[in-house]
Amino acid sequence: MEMPTLISLALYFVLMIAIGLYAWRKSTEDSEGYLLGGRNLPPAVAALSAGASDMSGWLLLGLPGALYVSGLVEAWIGIGLFVGALANWMIVAPRLREQTVSYGNSLTIPQFLANRFPDKATALRVVSALIVVLFFSVYSAAGLVGGGKLFEASFLDQPLLGMSPYMAGVVLTAGVVLAYTMVGGFLAVSLTDFVQGCIMVVALVLMPLVVLLDDGVGTVATTLRDVDPNFLSWFGGLSAIGFLSAIAWGLGYFGQPHIIVRFMAVREGGIKTARNIGMSWMLVALIGALGVGLVGRAHVELHPGIELADPETIFILLANTLFHPFITGFLLAALLAAIMSTISSQLLVSSSSLTEDFYRLFLRKQASEREMVNVGRICVLLVSIAAIVIAADPESEVLGLVSNAWAGFGAAFGPLIILSLVWRRMTGAGALAGLVTGTVVVVAWIFTGAAEATGIYEIIPGFAAAWLAIWLVSKATAKESAAASA
Repeated sequence: MEMPTLISLALYFVLMIAIGLYAWRKSTEDSEGYLLGGRNLPPAVAALSAGASDMSGWLLLGLPGALYVSGLVEAWIGIGLFVGALANWMIVAPRLREQTVSYGNSLTIPQFLANRFPDKATALRVVSALIVVLFFSVYSAAGLVGGGKLFEASFLDQPLLGMSPYMAGVVLTAGVVLAYTMVGGFLAVSLTDFVQGCIMVVALVLMPLVVLLDDGVGTVATTLRDVDPNFLSWFGGLSAIGFLSAIAWGLGYFGQPHIIVRFMAVREGGIKTARNIGMSWMLVALIGALGVGLVGRAHVELHPGIELADPETIFILLANTLFHPFITGFLLAALLAAIMSTISSQLLVSSSSLTEDFYRLFLRKQASEREMVNVGRICVLLVSIAAIVIAADPESEVLGLVSNAWAGFGAAFGPLIILSLVWRRMTGAGALAGLVTGTVVVVAWIFTGAAEATGIYEIIPGFAAAWLAIWLVSKATAKESAAASA
């Protein structure tokens, strides 16, 4: 890696830490400030923070890699995500912002569920917090894998910090994220997400345009058709099950704690503006990511001297081969931005669950606000260590790890969040049944091999089973719940 590239990356790291220090001075005096930024995020910050924390390294690694291998048919994942995100902003966002305040000023999703269903409060807080920490450890690991792949592709076999380039990337990415997340809390995470979201979208627009100008639009299209006549087909080789599994990614949005927590934090009256900004950003970012995968495949085919061992690193290869080293540093910073924005959000949500739903609930009910903030910082560190251990395997695939965690959250929390906000007759027993059922079905679907055998993405059976469990158990326990509340 050349010196101008290293300078660009160093400047990016310094900027992120500086934002963390700024946030530390602004709003880390109490739990609401540390965990939700005082519920006063500007709409633009909330929107780009939700988008950047959502997309992660998957946007610049996993999705372009899938397009590189299989062609335009993989774009249905992006379309499903866009529709799901829009529905999430319209259905969940305004209701969650209002009800988390009205139900005891809840600071976490488990706390909201406990306040919403007091007859099952402790069980809901504990089970949901366990699920949050479990899946976010895997999800955060996916981001660290992305950081490791970036350094591995950039430094090849050159040892760094006494480690392989892959592990050095994992550790360095985790270290910088820890620095600003532990110090600045939610405000730091949201402000860095805003900056990172801007960097990501510029990079995703710039890179495909440069490739098209370099190779020619007609040449790129002809080359891709030569690779496979169906490469630019929306439905080439796509089965009905494959189509449903791709579109079903959109179901996951309703249950992603690191995304929906932004709805809780946006300033009052700002949801509609945030939605418009967020969806515009997402549309441009997704189109750019699809473009990177497609034109990247054409560029590699047109230049036989270029070798790509891992399709998920096509963004890194184009950055290293097409641009001035200083611009390359900016583009690699965009990839790190995608990775770090998601990891920081996930670490903070995991920390909030451990502090509010375990520490305060069972160990120190009378803990001071300052103590809770400090405990939260320790929990950020612990979850990040677990993620580093999971990410230590360089053979891990970003898209695979993300898809598993995405499905787990979507099935466990998606039906639960939607119905808790719109169905007044839902009971605490129904909520607990849906939470457990969604999680168990997803995990079983993965580990029994049913996902590979059927081709059905695990979120589909998990989401359906959780929704059915909530409805059936709520119907069966309606009288019991009403008596307990009386």
